[in-house]
Amino acid sequence: MAKQRVAILGLGIMGSGMASRLLTSNFPVTVYNRNTAKTDPFAKAGAHVADSPRAAAQRSEVIISMVADDQASRDTWLGENGALNGAAPGSTLIESSTLTVPWIQELAAAAAHKSCNFLDAPVTGTKPHAESGELLFLVGGSASALANAQAVLSVLGRDVIHLGSNGSGALMKLINNFMAAVQAASFAEAVALITAGGLDREKAVSILTDGVPGSPMVKRVAARLASGDFSPNFSLRLMAKDLTYAASEGTRHKLDLQTPAAALAVFKEAINQGYGEEDLSAVVKSSRKLSAPQAR
Repeated sequence: MAKQRVAILGLGIMGSGMASRLLTSNFPVTVYNRNTAKTDPFAKAGAHVADSPRAAAQRSEVIISMVADDQASRDTWLGENGALNGAAPGSTLIESSTLTVPWIQELAAAAAHKSCNFLDAPVTGTKPHAESGELLFLVGGSASALANAQAVLSVLGRDVIHLGSNGSGALMKLINNFMAAVQAASFAEAVALITAGGLDREKAVSILTDGVPGSPMVKRVAARLASGDFSPNFSLRLMAKDLTYAASEGTRHKLDLQTPAAALAVFKEAINQGYGEEDLSAVVKSSRKLSAPQAR
């Protein structure tokens, strides 16, 4: 059987990895990115470059969006030049960005109105996982829509977990990311206390990473701290966005989620200190000291 024609909308860290993976697997790929300079390597590798999401969708049976936030997703899918306006009935639309559940449900309804299949399918993993086809897809949507996308997702990911109806993949991704961010923020504050208390940092960190606190996230941040390399696989700024979305989802369900709010304060401080475009592990470089008490 001929391989499905796939569009990748958004060539950031994750989208570019996904596009590369599909091209090396000999899928017909069309790419779109607002900054057209990012499309040059893909054109050289054999991808067709579209000048709008609509044009990309018109050439494709499976359309995957990987963008920064709700507004970028809305701009990508809707409007005269949006992908939804170019998608043929029966095509499969996949939103793999980390977004709010209400927006995903609105987008799913718009896709249904166009007689298109729709999946919210955010991923766990970072740049190396995207490039090697080792992503984990967290999927919300119908079983039939997932079946239509299976051939593409199986090339991009190590596994696909179908969580339920539209919005369930988006919700699970927000939960996943807020827990990861809480761990990173707590480790950042632990390192600040280790330093302030005069402990041997290498010994202290090894106790944490080799013991009960040593989750994969803590170990990842510790490794970046040791190497001093904070080049982004997933930016700190985007993790702060995910924390904001997770907190809003808690509010929507009348829950007072305190840990994402606390972690968000740590991440915002790191952004204020200029680390927003570095890897999320750069949160470990941020620390905030108490203000000196006012004299009476």
